[in-house]
Amino acid sequence: MDLVVAGAGMAGLAAAAEARSRGADVLHLEKGDVAGGAMRWSSGVIWRHAEWEAFRGECPDGDEALQRALFERLDADLDWLEARGARVTERSTANPRTVGRRFDTGSIVEALAGDIRLGEPLAAIGPGPGDAAREPGFTAPRGVPVVLATGGFAASPQLLREHVTPFADELLLRSTPWSTGDGLRLGVAAGARLSAGLGEIYGRAMPAAPLARERWIADAQLYARHAEVADDAGEHFTPRAWSEVDAVQWIARRPGARAWFSVREDAMDERTPYGSVAEQVARAEAAGAEVRRGADGSASVRVAAAVTTTLGGLAVDARGGAADGVWAAGADAGGIATGGYASGLAGALVLGRLAAAAALGEAG
Repeated sequence: MDLVVAGAGMAGLAAAAEARSRGADVLHLEKGDVAGGAMRWSSGVIWRHAEWEAFRGECPDGDEALQRALFERLDADLDWLEARGARVTERSTANPRTVGRRFDTGSIVEALAGDIRLGEPLAAIGPGPGDAAREPGFTAPRGVPVVLATGGFAASPQLLREHVTPFADELLLRSTPWSTGDGLRLGVAAGARLSAGLGEIYGRAMPAAPLARERWIADAQLYARHAEVADDAGEHFTPRAWSEVDAVQWIARRPGARAWFSVREDAMDERTPYGSVAEQVARAEAAGAEVRRGADGSASVRVAAAVTTTLGGLAVDARGGAADGVWAAGADAGGIATGGYASGLAGALVLGRLAAAAALGEAG
């Protein structure tokens, strides 16, 4: 065994595939019952900012070395992904601020997956007192390098409450239920530090209604910039980020993690990545969210903050190094999007490959 990879989302798949391409014997573990992580149910768009200055401006608190790695390596890594058999469905992002490609997410899993132990988490790194007894799963042998790619802690109300919002129990989950902070726990136990941005999440405002996985994309309410955003107490928020991630983080910290998007009639025809504002309002109504329609054609939609991934995690260097013998990638690694928003799939792809190469290099 040359390498242990924990997690089979975008970062774990990329790390394991990179290691196998270098002739390594990889033990690939996945806590869930299916490979692909949240990537499998995402829109499949993998992108970077078109301009370096825009990237720094959008994510001003991020680690510049990590951001450079993403910005400079992503195009070649997308070529690598496509050459392995992942199917491109669109060759542009339809957003002048960004450059990238849309992939069929199932084809990414098929292109990168090797032998994966499903339903088996990584419990500990190296034998330690009581490790195996405390956590079920596999214990990585001492001296074998490990890449942590377990998906952050979006599915852990306890960690979200500690780091993000006192209303963690009210957040909707727009991700898999397996991202409960295993990588954070294992990395810290191995000596890793925590990154900046632990209080930051990426997600979407969604209809305040039961959230079905097949509607994670289509039901997103991405029109805060065309609406009046207010909580139940009447406190208002003005989004500034084009991604509206700032609005989601604000809603997450309001009582109940709920708010209202109120739209005037003359804004209903505004276009967004998910269709017109009017179409999104109609989808929220169909999903079961409360929608108050005015006689003048306006509408107020009850929305909820839905977390897709956490943006803070383990502090890593530009190759994903987190601690002695431990590397991290994907949402387990913080520091790329701190202060704003950058493609999580892009960071996972780039840092997954870099972490695997670095782990094998250090291992000899």
